[in-house]
Amino acid sequence: MAMTDHDSIPEIALAWAQAGARAALATVVQTWGSAPRQPGAQLAIHEDGTMMGSVSGGCVEGAVVLEAIEALADGRPRVLTYGVADDTAFEVGLACGGTIRIMVEPIGPDAPALHPGMLADLVAARAARRPMALLTDLDTFDRQLVGPDAPGLAARFRADQSGPDAAGQMVTLHNPPLRLVIVGAVHIAQALVPMARLAGYDPVVVDPRDAFASDARFPGVTLARDWPDEALAAIGLDGRTAVVTLTHDSKLDDPAIIAALRSDVFYLGCLGSSRTHAKRVDRLRAAGLGDADLARIHAPVGLNIGARSPSEIAVAVMAQITLALRGAT
Repeated sequence: MAMTDHDSIPEIALAWAQAGARAALATVVQTWGSAPRQPGAQLAIHEDGTMMGSVSGGCVEGAVVLEAIEALADGRPRVLTYGVADDTAFEVGLACGGTIRIMVEPIGPDAPALHPGMLADLVAARAARRPMALLTDLDTFDRQLVGPDAPGLAARFRADQSGPDAAGQMVTLHNPPLRLVIVGAVHIAQALVPMARLAGYDPVVVDPRDAFASDARFPGVTLARDWPDEALAAIGLDGRTAVVTLTHDSKLDDPAIIAALRSDVFYLGCLGSSRTHAKRVDRLRAAGLGDADLARIHAPVGLNIGARSPSEIAVAVMAQITLALRGAT
């Protein structure tokens, strides 16, 4: 996935540092409940005052940049606390004021600055789609990189929940970007792709039929024209991936469904009526899949909101995917 500048803050900060510039990272530690940027959001600051990213939606960025320039001068991280008044909060789209805590870390070889080698390790893990958390002691600024198997972090990774822990550490999660693999370059897929992008997913459309999977029908979209099971194997399914099958053709849908069920995808949804799904279940049982596998399938796909048009169906699908990801009840 080609991340946007807004998603690539560690990469940008590292590039600045490797080019010989002094740079700093600012990370939201805690904030008000309705803030546009949640804990873990980051801002990269160049020594010339250039900034990339966001920590508040605009109301404290200027002050954070000034603090970052001071941190670059003395080489010491700091945790800042800002009070946001009701009128200021309203101006940036919030319902009420509150407080925001932001950690500012200069990047450099000398402790307690953030070592560029550790930042490079983090960037490499992000490029390889390995989930990582950077644990930073908010008093000493000692740091360690850990994976989702570290004690007490599995639920945080699942919920994308950065923030301070009970031990006084800032847990900054770096989960792989979310992906949505859509099997079937049909009309619903044309509506689903832009909705998925708006929700933060990188969509990939899989369809071996050239008449469907054309650049004209899906401009700027990653298209995989291999047979679905081969395409999904090449993509590499993981726990940050959702799969939706839309072709109505068992020769295309079934191989994709089997591949998805043999992976760690967090969501699998299949288009078709209850009757169609019953026939699908019979075929999948014959292919050796058991009840636990079949229970993972969301079919008919999407939340039951009375959707009729392709766009409405796409809304229902994205809502159900969000429900599966966030675990809401």
